Amino acid sequence: MSGTIDRIADAQYLSIVRRIVEEGEWKDNRTGVKAKSIAGAIFEHDMSNGFPLLTTKKMPFKNVASELEFFIKGITDKKWLQDRKNHIWDEWANQAKVKYGHTEEEKKKMLEERDLGPVYGWQWRHFGAEYVSYDTDYNGKGIDQLANVVKKLKTDPTDRRMIVSAWNPPQIPMMGLPACHYAFQVTVIGDKLNLLWDQRSVDTMLGLPFNIASYGILLHLLAKESGLKEGRLVGFLADTHIYENHMEGAKEQLGRDPSQYALPKIRTDNFKSIFDWQYTDTVLDGYQSYPKIEFEIAV
Repeated sequence: MSGTIDRIADAQYLSIVRRIVEEGEWKDNRTGVKAKSIAGAIFEHDMSNGFPLLTTKKMPFKNVASELEFFIKGITDKKWLQDRKNHIWDEWANQAKVKYGHTEEEKKKMLEERDLGPVYGWQWRHFGAEYVSYDTDYNGKGIDQLANVVKKLKTDPTDRRMIVSAWNPPQIPMMGLPACHYAFQVTVIGDKLNLLWDQRSVDTMLGLPFNIASYGILLHLLAKESGLKEGRLVGFLADTHIYENHMEGAKEQLGRDPSQYALPKIRTDNFKSIFDWQYTDTVLDGYQSYPKIEFEIAV
């Protein structure tokens, strides 16, 4: 996308949805649910236009924020999320402990296993360490990529190597789900902090709205950590798809006016450090939206 960023995040998002519906091609995938896909899309948002929580359907901000805290802390125990009434990881489990599959028995075992393996946040905080289990103490082990980015922001904000990767090929067989949004980069231009993420596989109706909001919160927190202003949020999206059982909901959302509601704002009071941050510290202000649309998750 070139030129001025559309100030309405929903309009940009819906343009991706519309492109998939109109131009996408059907393909099979590991979930067993066909998906209509396009190769490559970009989402861009200027944070000065508001917080990019979609308004064309109701979004569960607390689930987005608590999952981000889960990542920032490097936790791999899905019970931590469940204790906070967040069930978005329930169906996945460490594949080295429980075989991935679609039979009722396999689904039951995946639900019962707490260990998600070395997913996202663990790679952010302990890249290169040996993964044992969700309840192992990894303090000081591996490369703390997130801490390195925070340090660079404070000592050399012009650096162009502030990258965090969750893609670790040797440990993929243990991951409950190999990272979909597999890397992000922070770059400072002028007095603004910008965050750009890369995503290999994009569940457009269910996952992408979460990803946009999650990286929006992360950008907000890193800006507070470094004393910089909030800049641009950019997502580079590869296999961008809509599942067959999401098509009706997608068409319903396309029929909603993206300019009906203004974007909300977020604020984090009494901020000390991104590493001390709890999801309840960040408050959503002025959020109005259309009603929720139910989308069944494809595991």
